[in-house]
Amino acid sequence: MTYFFLLWLVNYYKIESGIIRFFGELLTIPFLIAQLVFLVLGALYLKKHPKDYITLGSYLLLMSSMTAIITSFF
Repeated sequence: MTYFFLLWLVNYYKIESGIIRFFGELLTIPFLIAQLVFLVLGALYLKKHPKDYITLGSYLLLMSSMTAIITSFF
């Protein structure tokens, strides 16, 4: 989630750097896939342990972050 926030900051302030663009292109797809995997694993964990409220809060934050990132592509 921090990675995508930093990408947004770079885009917002129009920072043009070759090294930033290189790492942005290199890491965006793996981080998207990792976020999706953590979303699925969190859902499976919450199914087994429904009373874990800290994990539920983290899961909801991750789901909202994933929704914001996916909708930003459209």
